[in-house]
Amino acid sequence: MIIQKIIFYTLLVILLSGAFNPANSQLLETPVKEATIEQIPGDSLGRRNPRGTVSGFFKAFEEQDFQRASQYLTLKRSYRNKKDRERVVKQFQQVLDQSGEILPYSLISNKNIGQTDDDLEPELDFVGSVDINGEKVSLLVENSGDEMRAVWKFSQETIEAITAVKIDDSALINTILPVSLKEKILAGVPIGHWLAIIVILAISYVLAWGLTSLINFIVRKICKENTERQIFGLLNAISLPLQLIFAVWIFVDFSQRSGISIIIRQRFSFLTVLVGIVAFLIFLWRITDLLSEITKNKMTVRGRVSAISVILFLKRTLKVAIFIFGAIAILGAIGIDVTTGLAALGIGGIALALGAQKTVENFVGSVTLVIDQPIRVGDFCQINDVKGTVEQIGMRSTKIRTTARTVVTIPNGILSATNIENYTFRDRFLFNIFLDLRYETTPDQLRFLLVELRKILYSHPKVSPDPARVRFAELGANSLKIEIFSYILADDIDDFQEVREDLLLRFIDLVAESGTGFAFPSQTLYFAQDEGISPEKISATEEKVKQWKNENKMHLPKFKQETIDQLRNTIEYPTKGSSGYEKPEVN
Repeated sequence: MIIQKIIFYTLLVILLSGAFNPANSQLLETPVKEATIEQIPGDSLGRRNPRGTVSGFFKAFEEQDFQRASQYLTLKRSYRNKKDRERVVKQFQQVLDQSGEILPYSLISNKNIGQTDDDLEPELDFVGSVDINGEKVSLLVENSGDEMRAVWKFSQETIEAITAVKIDDSALINTILPVSLKEKILAGVPIGHWLAIIVILAISYVLAWGLTSLINFIVRKICKENTERQIFGLLNAISLPLQLIFAVWIFVDFSQRSGISIIIRQRFSFLTVLVGIVAFLIFLWRITDLLSEITKNKMTVRGRVSAISVILFLKRTLKVAIFIFGAIAILGAIGIDVTTGLAALGIGGIALALGAQKTVENFVGSVTLVIDQPIRVGDFCQINDVKGTVEQIGMRSTKIRTTARTVVTIPNGILSATNIENYTFRDRFLFNIFLDLRYETTPDQLRFLLVELRKILYSHPKVSPDPARVRFAELGANSLKIEIFSYILADDIDDFQEVREDLLLRFIDLVAESGTGFAFPSQTLYFAQDEGISPEKISATEEKVKQWKNENKMHLPKFKQETIDQLRNTIEYPTKGSSGYEKPEVN
């Protein structure tokens, strides 16, 4: 279904773009003109752009077709002779073999107009360099045609600099190779050069490995492991990329200094660029892991758990970006033109956005979750009818581990638009209950309970005094209702349940002490076994209330603040006899 939507929207965009494009409309109205447009023929040697010129030149080298190779050079009229042309081409090859280097094909422009963002003239492009008498001389190609009929050749200035060089066949590779390996030719190059490049490649990797190991050894000797863990982490992250970079650098330098044929080196040039890109991508990937791990550890030590979710999200986002841009860079390095593909992605992106609205919505929702942070990894929360602990906040969805130990996956688009109750953010726990007392309870018994219940709340070290309300709230259908409203100071739900249990047990003891009892929501039938209420306890309660009245110590309708301060933390908690009880110190 999604594929059908994408195809439909893609066709719709193409049709609409054609219908509203004036140029297309004009072509539809005058089809005859389209047929009469002059077709520009291609160049048989592929010299329409700098890259085609360089690659065609080297292909002619490989095939030992020096006459064809000479057609890629801008030669003077004096070089019309066949032998002179071959001599110039061979000298060009020898100079390149000894001290020249050509850019990888992926870095040479494949456009008719060439490279336009350099400091050269519009008709010139830089493609390499040679070392002549210790001086670097640029190799330039020149466009001898116009933009539509471009013909790129190596410039006359470049050819004159090459022909002025005296060839000294003292390259290292030619002095150590036996005659048999120099006479046998493979792809325009002595077979000994092919064998030598394999040996150089192996030596480069071994030397790079040794150099990287030496750096690791020196750093570990200088730094102390206990105090420089971050340095060791950075060292581990850059070891492989550094080794690859060293290997490429040694390979390029040694192969050029030894005089390996430019044909072989040009074939391996894309490989050096590719290895360099891969090394850089590995470096970015490992640095992302290292920085996220260091930052996550710091946030954990500081207790900023909310930042961990942001760190994990940014880590995944950076890795996706590294993968995408790395793939584009690698495709460009191996010669695949990604410009057309990116343009197609621009058109297809519209269709994809229309056909994948939910995916985009979920991604935007994940960004909202990271910015607003209503939940974090490890938070206990309730989302709609789902209650559990947040295990993972991804780019598309969030995973919740429920109290039944199942995992519920909620799309971030839904999550960002849903009411979320986060229990982890709770700084205290609500303790709000009603005590339903029997209707036989006397007013003095109620007064006694109101005072003593408040004393318990004010005295308990785990109950917040602001607010700590105890009120005779209602004459119910079956009971007299006393409402208790307060907050329990607890770190988590387990601690809250312990304190609530302690308070409820104290309330039961107090109600029993007052001489009354709890009412039931149903009608009660009294049998002979029911002792009813205790006259002795009623009398004691009434006597105590009478004493309070006589001494003006009836703490109703409220306690004085000084009395609350005196009562604060006077209750022993945990209670005596419990496993957590500690005997108070005697001064």
